[in-house]
Amino acid sequence: MPTAEELEAARSRLLPDVLPGPDDPPLRVLFCGINPGLVSAATGHHFARPGNRFWPALHASGFTPRRLAPAEQGELRSLGLGLTNVAPRATARADELDDTELVAGGERLRTLVADVRPAWLAVVGIGAYRVAFGERRAASGRQDRTLGPTGLWVLPNPSGLNAHQTPVTLAAAFRELREAAG
Repeated sequence: MPTAEELEAARSRLLPDVLPGPDDPPLRVLFCGINPGLVSAATGHHFARPGNRFWPALHASGFTPRRLAPAEQGELRSLGLGLTNVAPRATARADELDDTELVAGGERLRTLVADVRPAWLAVVGIGAYRVAFGERRAASGRQDRTLGPTGLWVLPNPSGLNAHQTPVTLAAAFRELREAAG
């Protein structure tokens, strides 16, 4: 676990996307977090904070053959999976972001999706999705809206701070997307 000083220094770091390369299969699902947490920015790994339930949900839903550690995020490429964030700024909590950052992130995502052409963009966090895409009444799950041929899906936020979701309900939500993504 990074020290307090390392976490504070991470506020200025950007977390690179995890995207398939030319020898990897087509991008089935691009998972999109709200923004990097300080632990993720400090370590360079998405969803790295202990207690974040992204990696367990990904495995329990059948997206990965085993539970991956955040440091193994590169293995997603060979599975046709990728990682990005709505907003690039690392914060201790997602509620430190303002709507302007989320709206700008939505524009960046539109460009990224046009470039990498995933079958699905899955945003983990309903509030961030609503602001970034101007869909104030959106609900979790498959969205009617698409970005060209890319389908949009909203998943519950897997942060340990989201007490409304259990490991079982998170796995079920991720599984529904996996079944749609094939």
